[in-house]
Parts: sequence; C-alpha cells; structure tokens
Amino acid sequence: MKKSTLFTAITFLFLTLLSVNLNAQEFSDLDKSPMDVAAFPSSYKESNKLVKITYSRPQLKGRTLEKLAPNEKVWRTGANEAAEITFYVDMKMGDQAIPAGTYTFYVIPGEKEWTAIISKDLNVWGSYYYNEANDVARLAVPVKDADESLEAFSIAFEKSEDGVHMYLGWDKTRVAVPFTK
Repeated sequence: MKKSTLFTAITFLFLTLLSVNLNAQEFSDLDKSPMDVAAFPSSYKESNKLVKITYSRPQLKGRTLEKLAPNEKVWRTGANEAAEITFYVDMKMGDQAIPAGTYTFYVIPGEKEWTAIISKDLNVWGSYYYNEANDVARLAVPVKDADESLEAFSIAFEKSEDGVHMYLGWDKTRVAVPFTK
C-alpha cells in the first residue's frame, strides 16, 4: 500500500472516531417529579390488569397543595405530562360508560369534592389545552382528610365490591374515584 493511501485511510479513521465522540448522546438530569405507574391488580406477577395509570409525582417541598393544584381549576393530576389512564376492560365511572382504551385523567380540586375527568385527549402536556368537549366521563367525589401527610403526590388502587377504587393522596387530602365493571 502506498504511503499516501495509508495516510488517507488513517486520516479517515481518525476523523470518523472523532466525529463519533463529538456526536455522543447527552442525557438530561432526573426529573424533579419522577414518573410512576399504579395499576390494579398491583402485583407484578398478575398480568391481567383492569386499569393502569401513568403519572408524575410532584412533591410539596414546603408549598401547599392549593398552590400546586389550585381549587376550581383543571389539574393534570400530577406534574409534567397529564396523567394517562388505560382501562383494559370496559368500565364505568359513576353511571358513565368508559370503553376499554387509553385516556387522559384530569381532576378539578375543591375543598369538599374533586371532579374526576376522563378525557379522550392523549399525549397532553399539563392541562393548558384541556377541552371539556373531549370528556368521556365526569364524576364528583368527596374529599377526606387524613392524619398522615404525603410529601409526594401518590395514586393507589384497591379492590371494591364491584370494581376498583383509585385513591389520590397528597398532603393530608385523600380522594377515592370508584370504577365499576
């Protein structure tokens, strides 16, 4: 091999390696409100789920619940993207039918009750573009006070007589949203 061909090959290899290093992936820091999932049944061993919700978990960090999720305003039910709920079977919220599928889950907080909202919107950031015309179901549910304060917004499911209850908890506020088969 001639010296000029060898030099060209080495130069090409060096530039290729240099460009790979220059184009290395940059990763963002951890979200301040990490994403989480709650499902029913909650056991990872159980693959036949009825419902699953994906949401981000904001923390109080010295702030009030009313500051982060203001009363009488549509809230994304968490942080960042609006919470997305998937029903694997047809369900009802109150007397309103919800066909199996994926939806956005919003709430409107209030002092004595919260309004739970299932919307056919998907891939929504926050609740800035909430459109009531896209609601599939709405249900007012009572607010209860707890003795224990939760620093991070949390969602959990529990079996009920005819379906499942989705519990929302933050600070000392607790809300149960009933879903039936």
